[in-house]
Amino acid sequence: MKLLWRLGKEAIKYKALYLIAIISTFALTLINLAAPKILSAMTAIVERGFTEDAVNKIVFLTILLIALYLLRILFRYFSNYLAHKAAWNLVEDLRVHVYKHIQEFSMNFFHDKQTGDLMSRVINDTATFELLYAHIIPEMVTNLVTVIGVMIILLTINVKLALLTCIPIPLILFSGWVFATKVRPNFKLSQKALAELNAKLQDNISGIREIQAFGQEEYEQNQVTEHAGHFTKAMLYALNLSAVFHPAVEFLSSAGTVIVVGFGGILAFRGELSVADIVAFLLYLSLFYTPISGLARLLEEVQQAYAGAERVMAILDTPTQIKNDADAEELKDVKGSITFESVDFEYEEKISVLKDICFCCEPGQMVALVGPTGVGKTTLTQLISRFYDPTNGRIFIDGKDIKKVTLESLRSNIAPVLQDTFLFNGTIAENIGYADPKASVEEIIAAAKAARIHDNIMDMPRQYETKVGERGMRLSGGQKQRIAIARAILRKAPIIILDEATASVDVETEREIQRAISDLAGTRTIVAIAHRLSTIQNADIILVLEDGRIVQRGTHNELMKEDGLYRRLNLAQNKQAS
Repeated sequence: MKLLWRLGKEAIKYKALYLIAIISTFALTLINLAAPKILSAMTAIVERGFTEDAVNKIVFLTILLIALYLLRILFRYFSNYLAHKAAWNLVEDLRVHVYKHIQEFSMNFFHDKQTGDLMSRVINDTATFELLYAHIIPEMVTNLVTVIGVMIILLTINVKLALLTCIPIPLILFSGWVFATKVRPNFKLSQKALAELNAKLQDNISGIREIQAFGQEEYEQNQVTEHAGHFTKAMLYALNLSAVFHPAVEFLSSAGTVIVVGFGGILAFRGELSVADIVAFLLYLSLFYTPISGLARLLEEVQQAYAGAERVMAILDTPTQIKNDADAEELKDVKGSITFESVDFEYEEKISVLKDICFCCEPGQMVALVGPTGVGKTTLTQLISRFYDPTNGRIFIDGKDIKKVTLESLRSNIAPVLQDTFLFNGTIAENIGYADPKASVEEIIAAAKAARIHDNIMDMPRQYETKVGERGMRLSGGQKQRIAIARAILRKAPIIILDEATASVDVETEREIQRAISDLAGTRTIVAIAHRLSTIQNADIILVLEDGRIVQRGTHNELMKEDGLYRRLNLAQNKQAS
C-alpha cells in the first residue's frame, strides 16, 4: 500500500483515463452480474410452459441480453485500452524519472555499478508497473466487486446454499498467503539474475574486440550460460510453486461446485429450490469462483511487480550527493580564475586521495598537473566540475564558492577533453555540435579548424556526415581526441580541462594537438593533465603531485633548476625518447 501511495502521486496526471477505465470496469461487472439473472428468468419462463406472452418475454429478454453483450464489448475496450494507455504512460514517466535521477548521481555512485544492471532497472523493472496498473489493480477491483455482488445475489436466492459455497474460500485465501510468502523471494532473485545477465551481455558486447583478441570466446560464453542459468533456475523454482498452487486452487473451487450441485439437488428434491434457481446458482457460481481462482495468477503477478518496483524504488530512494544548495546562484560572466583552498578528498573514508591542495590561477593562464599515475590528477580536475565534492576545503571560480552556484551554470562554463574520449554513435558534425546543439555548420567547421582536425574530416568520404561508430570506433585515437577538442572549443567556455589530451597518439598527431592547445592559450583558462611533459613546457604554472600532495610548483624553467620530482621525470622521458 505504501508503494501504491507513492506511485499514485505519479499516476494522478492520468486520472481522466483511469476514471473512464474504472467506470467501464464497474459497468462491465454489472453486465456480468445481470446476464445470469436474465438467463435464469428465461429458464423460469420455459419451465412454466410456452404461451404467447411467454414468447414475447423471451424475445424481449433475448434482445436485452444481446444488447448487454454488445455493451460488454464496448466497456471491455474502454476498460482494457484506457487502463493500458494510462499505465504505459506512467511507465514512460517512471523511466524518464529514474534516468533523470541516475543522471544526478555523483561519480561515486557509479564506481560499483554495472551499466547493464542500471539499464535493466530503467527498462525491465519499470515495465512491471504496467502489470500493476493495467492488470493487477483493475482485476482485483473487478474481482472484489464481482465476488461481493454474486454473494449478495446468491443470498437472495438461498441463504443455506450461498453459505455452503463459502466453505472453500478460507482455504483458498490461506494457500494464497503461503504462496505469496514463498514465491516473492524467488521473483526478486529472478529480477536480480536478469539484471546481472543484462550487465554481463552489455560488458561483453562492449568488449567484443578484447574477447576475440585474447581468444576468450568460450570462457565468456560459459559466463553468459552461467548467468542465464541462474535466471532460469530462479524463475523455474517460482513457476514450480505456481504449478502446485494453481491446481490446488482449482480443486478447492471445484469442491465448491460439487457442494452446490449435491446440496442443491437435495433442496430441489425437497421442493425448497426451483430448477431456475439451480441454473442461476450454477451460472453465478462460475462468476463467484473464477475471480477467486484468479487469485493465484494475480498473486504471482503481484510478486513480479513488487520485485521490480523494489529495485526501481531503490534507485529513486538513493539520495543525490551532488546537488544545488537551496540558495545557489547562477555563475555569470566568468573570467576563469580558479582557486583551491586547503582541499582534501577521499573516495572512501580514511583513504586519502588529495591532501591540502592549495593553488590559484588567473584568467587565461594554463595550469599543468604533473606526477606519477594514481596521485589524484584526474580527481583534482573532476572536483572543479563538482563531479565530486571535497572532503574538506573549498574551491572558487572567480572568487565564488562552487558549492554556492548552480551545477548547470558551473558546468556550462567548463569544457572537458578527457583521456578516454567518448563519442556518440552519430556523425562527426553531431559529436562536435554536442557542446552546442544550436551551433551552425559554419561554427562547427570553425571549431574543427581550431582543433586542427578539419583537413582530416574533409579527406573522409562523407566528410562531416561521416558516422563515427559506437564510441568512435571508426576513428583513430588522435582523430577522436581532436574532435573532443573541437567539441570543447565550440562550447566557448572560459575554462577548458585537458586530461591527457595527447596520450597514446603518434608524434605528428601530438604536434597537431599541441598546436591546437597553443592557439587556445591566453584566451581560456586551461587545466591540463600531462603525461608527456614536452606538451606543457609553456604552462604558466606547473603543479607536481606526489602521494596526493603538491610537492613542487613553478614554471618549466624554474622546476628544471630544482633537484626534484619534475626534473627526474623530465630527464627520464628525454632519455627514453633518445
